[in-house]
Amino acid sequence: MKKLLIILCIITLAVSAAAQESAAPHQVLGVRQKLPNGLIWLFSEQHSLPLVSVKILIRGGVLRDPPGKAGLANLSALLLTQGTKKRSATQIAREVDFLGARLAAVGSDDYTSVSLTVLKKNLGPGLELLKDILLNPAFSKDEIKRKVAQLKASFQTDQDEPGIVASRAFHRRLFGEYPYAHPPKGTPEDLATIDSKDLAAFHDKFYRPNNAILTVVGDLSPDEANEWVTRTFGEWKEASIPVLKVPAPPDLKNVEKIIIDKSITQANIIWGCLAIARHNPDFYSLQLLNYILGGGGFSSRLMNDIREDRGLAYSVSSSFQAGLEPGAFTIDLETKNQSAGEAVVQVIREVKRIRSQPVSATELAEAKSYMIGSFPAKMDSVAKRAAMLAYVEFYGLGLDYPWRYPSLIKNLTPADLQKTAEKLLHPERYLLVVVGNQNEMPGFAPPTTSPGDKETKHD
Repeated sequence: MKKLLIILCIITLAVSAAAQESAAPHQVLGVRQKLPNGLIWLFSEQHSLPLVSVKILIRGGVLRDPPGKAGLANLSALLLTQGTKKRSATQIAREVDFLGARLAAVGSDDYTSVSLTVLKKNLGPGLELLKDILLNPAFSKDEIKRKVAQLKASFQTDQDEPGIVASRAFHRRLFGEYPYAHPPKGTPEDLATIDSKDLAAFHDKFYRPNNAILTVVGDLSPDEANEWVTRTFGEWKEASIPVLKVPAPPDLKNVEKIIIDKSITQANIIWGCLAIARHNPDFYSLQLLNYILGGGGFSSRLMNDIREDRGLAYSVSSSFQAGLEPGAFTIDLETKNQSAGEAVVQVIREVKRIRSQPVSATELAEAKSYMIGSFPAKMDSVAKRAAMLAYVEFYGLGLDYPWRYPSLIKNLTPADLQKTAEKLLHPERYLLVVVGNQNEMPGFAPPTTSPGDKETKHD
């Protein structure tokens, strides 16, 4: 039965890939245009529901946080909906509710995103509200104080989550002064130094049409979309944007361990190293490699070996982040303190195996089937399609990307994956972070006391 399912899976994969690939020259996500002020905007006509979804990406995420101001980009985004020069936070919330809309703004590693989904009949007032929060935020002292207090409270809550403690320590060491060292919400120390002048300066510098991408998806004709976009954003003033400069992350020249002593019954472990940026040609082979190693849930090697066969971990998985700059490849697991050492040994064993031996044809076929088969779900609503449009534009993937994706995946071989593993996964030089009860973890060195690695109040 299992062999039959695998054969059917491979046949389905081949048919699906062939169908999508043959359609590629004729299918695109939408159309791309540019306003005189430099704003790139993309439109996809969708008439299944009387909805319109709008998404704006500002090239101003964690990568643009100034030194000593970690969290500035995200705080700027969060405050957009907390008051403008003519609307209070309460008024904004009431208008959103009255329109039956969804409005959100948040910062991430590479960009800030602002999104609106609204009924077509309410598109006019919805866009007017969107324009107001995007271009005229108040950054009032009271709202800054309230939002910073909320973020600081979340740091206190994070302190009780060993997985978050481990992740913070891991990223601080792996990235050093590199901006990805901190989560988008920053650090309590840096947030305490941010004031309205910092926020206004950041907004003035980066919230510009020639530093943004706008996507519109929904129940509009091309002429209607063009009219709305031009009317709403045509007067947005462009400006010179500073060149992005980020320091290189520190090297990992050998094995480094950070042990954080915490009185808990289960150790939280992160094994990892620096990976690749989104534009790296190895991205697609790493996707498949990650799925086979630990990203595929119960079908992954790590889950089968460490949890199912050996009973060493409650959970184990691998993942990687690939943005404008190289992110991290990590293997995360949670196990009893007493099993921590043995679990790490097995992680390294599986890393060595995927480097030294090609993956099987069955494993590769199942990974390809999942990756290709799950892709359409990433654009099955107007909001998701707007996000996909923004994503492919931001990373320069092309409007035909969803229809090219199968060909980027299906031609990869076991040898391709092995080369990627050899290039990116290094069992002789990696970073290991363990948060657990050190007295119950035989074989681990005393807790690290290096600056920035030691558990602190805000971890």
